[in-house]
Amino acid sequence: MAECQLPKLNTGVRFPSPAPKNNHMWGDFMNAVIFDMDGLMFDTERLCMRAWDYAGEKMGVGKAGHMVMKTLGMKHTRAMEIWREEFGEAFDEPALDKYTKEFVTDFYAHNKVPVKKGLYSLLKYLKSAGFKIAVASSTTRDGVLRNLRSAEIESYFDVIISGDMVKNSKPAPDIYLKACEALGEAPENCYALEDSRSGTHSAARAGCKTVMVPDLWQPDEETVALLFKKCEDLYEVEELLKCL
Repeated sequence: MAECQLPKLNTGVRFPSPAPKNNHMWGDFMNAVIFDMDGLMFDTERLCMRAWDYAGEKMGVGKAGHMVMKTLGMKHTRAMEIWREEFGEAFDEPALDKYTKEFVTDFYAHNKVPVKKGLYSLLKYLKSAGFKIAVASSTTRDGVLRNLRSAEIESYFDVIISGDMVKNSKPAPDIYLKACEALGEAPENCYALEDSRSGTHSAARAGCKTVMVPDLWQPDEETVALLFKKCEDLYEVEELLKCL
């Protein structure tokens, strides 16, 4: 294993050399890890771009994959509000749902969900180290389960919280608070893994120690200030947690 590089915290406090894993030098009770899904575990944000390009052309508004960047991390109802703001009267939500489903159904008929680098290794480590593991995704429960089952990782998760289980979309903290409650852990005892602005702000507002693995969006200064650590991929997240 590479030499541990400790995260830079906003307090400026200097910490001693890394302790063994079970000592949890950042707190004796870091017991759980909560995963976002799209863009964090799976390369599905790019898949959504392709689906919305397809749907936009079918709807007559042109390729609309760029709307993914405007709705990253949001639950479906909030994303649809953004679409209405963008396209006004030209927006046909039933048509968007129809053509998006058409594209995605065809994709999954011929492919498995595209898995992000390091996911399997990280999950195996977390399970062996005794962490509780949850998903907190803005996607519907059916969509979450489809992807977890496609990747054959559903059994790793103790708790699955989806966007249709909470009232307010990320960046509101609701989904992380619900995940922590279901895990039986205080937010400050949970790591949250996120890739988007709305997701990182949601986790931080809930009080989780937030680790960002950027995908389509690189964090701005406001977001960086909220992070416990930024990692390049899930392999780096695993190395980070082994150091703590």
